[in-house]
Amino acid sequence: MIIAVDGMGGDHAPGEILAGVFEGLAAFDDIHIHIYGDEQAMAPYLKEHERLQVIHCTEVIQPDDEPVRAIRRKKDASMVKMAQAVKNGEADACVSAGNTGALMAAGLFIVGRIEGIERPALAPTLPTVDGTGFVMLDLGANADAKPSHLSQYAVMGSIYAEKVRSITNPRVGLLNIGTEEGKGNELTKEAYGLLSQAPIHFIGNVESRDLLNGVADVVVTDGFTGNMVLKTIEGTAMSFFSMLKEVYSASFKSKLSAALVKDELRGLKNKMDYTEYGGAGLFGLNSPVIKAHGSSNANAILNAIRQARTMVQYDVCGTIRETVRKVDTQ
Repeated sequence: MIIAVDGMGGDHAPGEILAGVFEGLAAFDDIHIHIYGDEQAMAPYLKEHERLQVIHCTEVIQPDDEPVRAIRRKKDASMVKMAQAVKNGEADACVSAGNTGALMAAGLFIVGRIEGIERPALAPTLPTVDGTGFVMLDLGANADAKPSHLSQYAVMGSIYAEKVRSITNPRVGLLNIGTEEGKGNELTKEAYGLLSQAPIHFIGNVESRDLLNGVADVVVTDGFTGNMVLKTIEGTAMSFFSMLKEVYSASFKSKLSAALVKDELRGLKNKMDYTEYGGAGLFGLNSPVIKAHGSSNANAILNAIRQARTMVQYDVCGTIRETVRKVDTQ
């Protein structure tokens, strides 16, 4: 199995990216990694490894580049060449912590969309109080959505939860402003009917206040709403830990208390870190494309590589393709 990695994408590239790559090679002896990027920039972090191949690239897609224009004009960019390798069958999956919009464009226009999937969806696994986590989609690939898109998101998310997260008969919920069937706007009301008929375990509407308590294994919504939920969870977690830090540094007594619960606090912070689950999969494409967080460290890259490997192992894209084909022919 070959996984292509964008060595130049992310806030801490290429150092943390390559550190994560070497951790991935150490953890999984059944993968080869092709790293795409500027050889000179990566040189200080490179070391010989029989399962690592470096592909030199002369261009980099920057965070502020316009996504579609960037992938069309920067033909020798690490992200573009990585996606092209997947399309050409030179790699089985790809991982990048770079420009999210550009990666989505590269996935759509280079890797290609599964026939029958109207729009791909960005789908990370978010944390829950019990540490299990849940898959949520779409979290920003498409700001607007039709009811049929939400139905396809539900099918793709359910397949991923079962194949990759090993959840039997995953519970799929529709994000809404109430749990009653008649709640919501026209989008959610019509989507409810489609989800009720889809080949999934649909449990009905779920509310945002219940997400972190594990109300569902898969939650579907439009990209505009999903991205706001994601940013709210991120912001709340950061603010909470900032307040905790302030409380525990207020006096000698509180500092002593902090020392006593240091390991527990670290464990809580790790539980709420969704990068521990890997990156956000771009579902609906012909091959696995994983978007790691822009601020990914080596551990986050390792988990993204693990996620890509598992998706290839269990042929998630193939299962989505076959399921959509069956639904379309019914």
